[in-house]
Amino acid sequence: MYRQRLAIFAWTLLLWAAPVHAATVAIVRPQTPTPELTETVSRLHGELLSVGLEVKMIDRPADRGPGQAASRAWVERIAAERGIDAVIEIVGDTAPVAVDVWVIEKSPRRLGVSRVAVEPNATNPSERLAIHAIEVLRSSFLEHAMAARERHGEPIADRTTTTLPRARPAKPANLDERFGLELGAVALTSLDGVGPALSPLVRLDWAARSWFVLQAALAGLGSRPTVATAAGHARVAQQYGTLGGCYRMGAHPWLRPFFAVSAGALHTSVEGQADSPRQGHAVDRWSFLLDASWGAGLRLYGPYQLTLAAHVQVAEPYVAIHFSDPVVATTGRPNLAMTLALGAWL
Repeated sequence: MYRQRLAIFAWTLLLWAAPVHAATVAIVRPQTPTPELTETVSRLHGELLSVGLEVKMIDRPADRGPGQAASRAWVERIAAERGIDAVIEIVGDTAPVAVDVWVIEKSPRRLGVSRVAVEPNATNPSERLAIHAIEVLRSSFLEHAMAARERHGEPIADRTTTTLPRARPAKPANLDERFGLELGAVALTSLDGVGPALSPLVRLDWAARSWFVLQAALAGLGSRPTVATAAGHARVAQQYGTLGGCYRMGAHPWLRPFFAVSAGALHTSVEGQADSPRQGHAVDRWSFLLDASWGAGLRLYGPYQLTLAAHVQVAEPYVAIHFSDPVVATTGRPNLAMTLALGAWL
């Protein structure tokens, strides 16, 4: 992966040394944004930005006719109106089967297209399509730049087809973005008299797909809020561990909203101190915990990401704190939490 990106970057620098303006590439949004097509758009967008190209997102018009002639006419019109040097369009209704790379040569005015196809059983077709589409785009730009220098060039073939090599199943193509580690803090409070408490948080991520992540989280060993009455006071400590899934929405490479649901265990310990002649007690309780969260991840630089999320937690059985007989506070019925974490994908 890193060698491929390094090669793309080196070729881009060579292209940029020619006396031409910085290229602008448009990505055509699919009409039916399925998770597979959305992942491919996101991969293409990230790869183009990583080599210094200017990227625009355009919508495919619903009234555009089928066939290459209609596509060519539409691409020529869009290129002239918006000053675009190349257009990338995904082929496939629900899943990517190929990518068309349209390249516009300004002088003399010519339009060429290359198709990059992927085998149905390839590992992570979205990432492989994005990488090979950028390679085709790079080579086309370089050919045009060299032709401009020499004042002549070979006509661009109307359509070429490139088949990706079969991926080796022993090594996932996106191994460098498969595992994540996040460290941060959680602010936890109940709606009935306990909290807030601040505790450290550690979270492990495994990206099964670009839009679905399995997560395991642990939080605890933080501050212990106090519940006090005229009869005494009690200090409450809470730790929890959860395992669940996270659905990431949108195709933006830098900001990804998400919704997550997880389940696990909540450990609550209460240390009571009562005024004489009453006597305080210490109680430990384990509860089943259900956690639902909504938040967003902000990609900072390279593999680093900042995540902010709001949580609602429900525990069964919940913990009730008594002074004599009256219940003065409860926790886990429900609890509210806010998490902030900084992590990296490995």
